[in-house]
Amino acid sequence: MPQQVVLKDQLQGFVPTEKATGIMGFVAKGSALIPQSKLEPMTAPTKEFTFWANTPSAYWVGEGKRIKTSVASFLTAKMEAHKIGVIIPCTKEKLNDTIINVFEEMKEPIADAIQQKVDMAGLFGIDSPFQFNLYDNAVKNGMYIVDGTNGALDLDVSDVMALVEDEGMDVTGFIAHTGIKNRLRKLRDGDGNQLYVDGTNTREFYNVPITFAKGKASFDREKAQLFAGDWSKSLVGVYQGLEYEVLKEATLQDTLWTDGKPLSLAEQDMIALKVTARFAFLPVNEKAFAILATKDTTPGQLGIMSIASYPSVSVAGKTVIVGAEATTGNTLLYLIGDSLTMPKYHEELADGTDGWKAWDGKAEIEAESGEVIIVAEIDATGQAVRAGKAVISVK
Repeated sequence: MPQQVVLKDQLQGFVPTEKATGIMGFVAKGSALIPQSKLEPMTAPTKEFTFWANTPSAYWVGEGKRIKTSVASFLTAKMEAHKIGVIIPCTKEKLNDTIINVFEEMKEPIADAIQQKVDMAGLFGIDSPFQFNLYDNAVKNGMYIVDGTNGALDLDVSDVMALVEDEGMDVTGFIAHTGIKNRLRKLRDGDGNQLYVDGTNTREFYNVPITFAKGKASFDREKAQLFAGDWSKSLVGVYQGLEYEVLKEATLQDTLWTDGKPLSLAEQDMIALKVTARFAFLPVNEKAFAILATKDTTPGQLGIMSIASYPSVSVAGKTVIVGAEATTGNTLLYLIGDSLTMPKYHEELADGTDGWKAWDGKAEIEAESGEVIIVAEIDATGQAVRAGKAVISVK
């Protein structure tokens, strides 16, 4: 691409290679998951792997004796690249700037948005297109220790490491959130030496690398404090380059203007730059990772949502439900009946199935006094993570 091509003359296409490389460099640097994982080149949207399930055995063989036949088994796994999109609003003056300059200026916010989504999806499965995530895998396999179990962070983390080691693997790194750094800095061994070393180029804990998720948008602190694992079993793939498109007329529902309303590009005389990338993530061994679960949580159990029902002040026969709010990337469903059982953790629920109905958490609901309502929060895969129950009250 010529260096002086201006944005208005090429409203969509691939981000120039040198700038795309810089953006992806910022993504890798800012991400907690990508530096720890093994990067897999992808020449197609999907990539299949064959790996050992059980390695062949070796035998001592006496002179003149037959060598035993060993049976080895293989497993196959498939990585699939999914599109992630970032929309950055900017002034119309950018249309007259060169494409090279625009992406030089925008590279950090684009990279931040991408790495936050990749980290949260791979670690926790939040707003994720990936089939697996490390948190749910760990909970399903009992690979967790609750923070505070031993009364000391270093001992708890040692037990987390032991879960991976008991599966025959070594912990090659940690991922944690930035809020735990103060606790790590205070840890000392028997000789008074720091267990956490914050070096110029690397950070280490228990002599293995540790990376920190950038901001609360990258790490769910309500669920976990730290991940430990053999990160050679965590694969990240990138397919093709970065593509861009200039938006002129769109209304950005997730971006609020100063009046509190969704940003209308036409009304505000602005444009937006949409950048898309394709990422894949695959943990090839579910028991290669363990977590330090957040204190006072019980992983694998349905979270409790405290809700209450009040009569509508304006419409008879309708109720207002308070206390129901979904975390980013999750949605709400409700179910009404006379005698209801709470869903199980990770039970699959869907709008229109078994009486469940989609709900925005605000609309008044038509019902009768004395009926029971359950409000459930489901994740991006449709699995229940929290729920609450209340007796309905209407006028």
